[in-house]
Amino acid sequence: MGFFSKRKKSVLPGFGLSMGFTTFYLSLIVFIPLSALLLKSFELSLADFWQVVTTERAIASYQLTFGASLVAALVNLVFGLLVAWVLVRYSFPGKKIVDALVDLPFALPTAVAGIALTALYAPNGWIGQYFHALGIKVAYSAFGVTLALIFIGLPFVVRTVQPVLEDIDKELEEAAASLGANRLQTFCRVIFPALIPSLLTGFALAFARAIGEYGSVVFISGNMPFRTEITPLLIMSRLEQYDYAGAAALGTVMLLISFLLLLLINALQHWSNQRQGGTK
Repeated sequence: MGFFSKRKKSVLPGFGLSMGFTTFYLSLIVFIPLSALLLKSFELSLADFWQVVTTERAIASYQLTFGASLVAALVNLVFGLLVAWVLVRYSFPGKKIVDALVDLPFALPTAVAGIALTALYAPNGWIGQYFHALGIKVAYSAFGVTLALIFIGLPFVVRTVQPVLEDIDKELEEAAASLGANRLQTFCRVIFPALIPSLLTGFALAFARAIGEYGSVVFISGNMPFRTEITPLLIMSRLEQYDYAGAAALGTVMLLISFLLLLLINALQHWSNQRQGGTK
């Protein structure tokens, strides 16, 4: 076959056209806005930038934002798997309703979700009054922030794991049972390894969604500096004071930390995929 051999025609557009459109679209939607954020933060000198992003108030907001997001994503990792398992493996009355309710946080405006959660878990709320009687404060605390992030992040794990569970061949489970494996061994050695990549993806999506959440958290948190103030709210406070460079500096820190954490999660997912491929 010669160097200038005729290529087979494809139904889809060629690489050049597809890559060009992809680059243009990503530049317009992602790269240019992020570049504008970085350029705005460069209006500050290095000393001023460091002073803005390392104040006590800013560090407290980082700790709450990333800490609550991590806890919420871990909780969703466990219970999202459980919900997906029930929806895939069992039939029960009202299953379609439960399946539709999983997507409710996607459709519900986040501000409405925040108001609803605050009304439920406030000290005089329908559910919060019972926690209050036990001395547990839900609304206007870090607990309430985490609860709101769990609410908005659950669908990401469920919808990522659910199709993978549906595609797992039940003959593999039957083969494991015929070889003497009990249910726990079958789950740990046959089912769970196949779910690891999807679980990591769902965790990453839920974590990323929680980091940037604002609407559902701003009501239930109480917005108390050093205690229940999240970084997105601190950025909004800077914007209201017309401190655009300071807001951009805080946003840049959030962007860098989020990127590094997501890069780590993607590296773990890549390692898991390679490990799965190597064991087949």
